Amino acid sequence: MHFLTCGLPENILRAEASGNFSLAKCLIDQWLADERTTELQKARLSYEKERIERILKTYPYDEEEAFKIASEQIEGFSRKEFEQLIEQGKLDFIFVDGKRKFEKRFVQNLGFSMSEYKSRMKQDEDTLEARKILDERIKQLLNGDNPKVYRIRAKVMLKVKNVEKKSLRVWLPFPKVGLQVLDVRLISASKSDYYVSANNSPQRTIYFEGVEDEYWVEFEYKIKEWVNKVDLEKVSSSVDPSVQRFLAEEPPHIVFTPYLRYLANQIVKSEKNPYLKAKLIYDWITKNVRYSYVKPYATYENISQYVAENLKGDCGFQALLFITLCRIEGIPARWQSGWYANPIFASPHDWALFYVEPYGWLPADLSFGGARRNDENMRNFYFGNLDAFRMVANDDFMKDFDPPTRYHRDDPTDNQVGEAEFEDGKAEFESELEIISFEEEVV
Repeated sequence: MHFLTCGLPENILRAEASGNFSLAKCLIDQWLADERTTELQKARLSYEKERIERILKTYPYDEEEAFKIASEQIEGFSRKEFEQLIEQGKLDFIFVDGKRKFEKRFVQNLGFSMSEYKSRMKQDEDTLEARKILDERIKQLLNGDNPKVYRIRAKVMLKVKNVEKKSLRVWLPFPKVGLQVLDVRLISASKSDYYVSANNSPQRTIYFEGVEDEYWVEFEYKIKEWVNKVDLEKVSSSVDPSVQRFLAEEPPHIVFTPYLRYLANQIVKSEKNPYLKAKLIYDWITKNVRYSYVKPYATYENISQYVAENLKGDCGFQALLFITLCRIEGIPARWQSGWYANPIFASPHDWALFYVEPYGWLPADLSFGGARRNDENMRNFYFGNLDAFRMVANDDFMKDFDPPTRYHRDDPTDNQVGEAEFEDGKAEFESELEIISFEEEVV
């Protein structure tokens, strides 16, 4: 998606900014028909049509619907509060044809940004119990308990809408062996005819073709708690040639813009030790960037720049800023993602890896660390260490599947819940993640 490095003409930007998306699409067609438009511009303009549709789907609620939703989720919420929050710019909305339309998760994001509203929202019991289990385990590790290995059995299911016997191509995430993942085994799948990409695929998948409306895979893997002890005196600034590529820019989301160079310099200052430089970057992000749900990744032009300018973002957004700032400072850094997979449920999750000699790759979970900024020991745990409540399917981002898709993916960054397409275009689908068993491995 290098075409995202090409900006849009100002008349299209003006139309979108005013909420006149119908006009924006007409202007796009005019530019596409203009013989002066370059091939890169055409790719960017064509993608903008799809991007507009994604944005409109992300902002489905009018004011009355939004107030009703907020009233149901926030105890004692009043119309006056709603109007004040709009005036203060605290609620996420855009104008569409002159009317305010609110983002799908505007209430949850209000809770992330304003603790007084978070305290008035009903808490999900499963989420609270999962957080309790995780935090108790981290405290045990911080108190000197030996790292454990777990055997996890899980299932991912993808249901396609409006199949109508049309030919489908489906990709589901499949775990990778390496680093903290010790073993992977396919248990069963919805079809006997499938293809599992190689373990060294940057985004590992199991691939199906068919006309069914439901596809699933069940797998098992072993994963260890990743705990490291780093001796600063042994840390070297040398970089192994095999990881040199993780120092490079990768447009559109890892770009060494003037502001990001400035920010990296302000954070790191005169520090020379690469491990401590990465720690300074981790500290700055976990202390200054607040967690926020985001629109589909495909709607952003430069994610790391967005996080730095807005000081908010979800797990993947924070990871990308960390990766970018590390690379600017000469520290190889990369992506790792899949699921947060605890004994109760699974959900998509992203984090980062950074490289220092002689220790190799080390983990950094920015959003989990930032969520624990009120406990320094817990926050610091997620720099260089990682819990085992994970399923790892991706170790690089914005890379093709094997086999590759023909159309723009729902999530071009990585693959956590699956992708599906018809022969003549993209398919709409829903996914379900399930933890079947979660057991400590007896060593």
